[in-house]
Amino acid sequence: MRAKKREFSKIIIAIVGTATGVVTVFTLAVVWKTGDTSPLAYLIPAIFAELATATGFYYSKAKAENRIKLRKKYGPDIYNDSKED
Repeated sequence: MRAKKREFSKIIIAIVGTATGVVTVFTLAVVWKTGDTSPLAYLIPAIFAELATATGFYYSKAKAENRIKLRKKYGPDIYNDSKED
């Protein structure tokens, strides 16, 4: 049996999450070693902004995929998620 291929969005979120952890640990280590907290003002917000972007992309993609799955399962007449009333 073949292993299921990982979705691209999950690969992106895993890589960005790992990079966020590495940059955070590296920044905290440098701050501890040097006693200079100025890297906290630049590195931490930058990497967490990247994580927020990747997370937003992931949830947006999952939302679109779930809509497609629900329409296939229940049909467009039963599952209607449009905002029009």
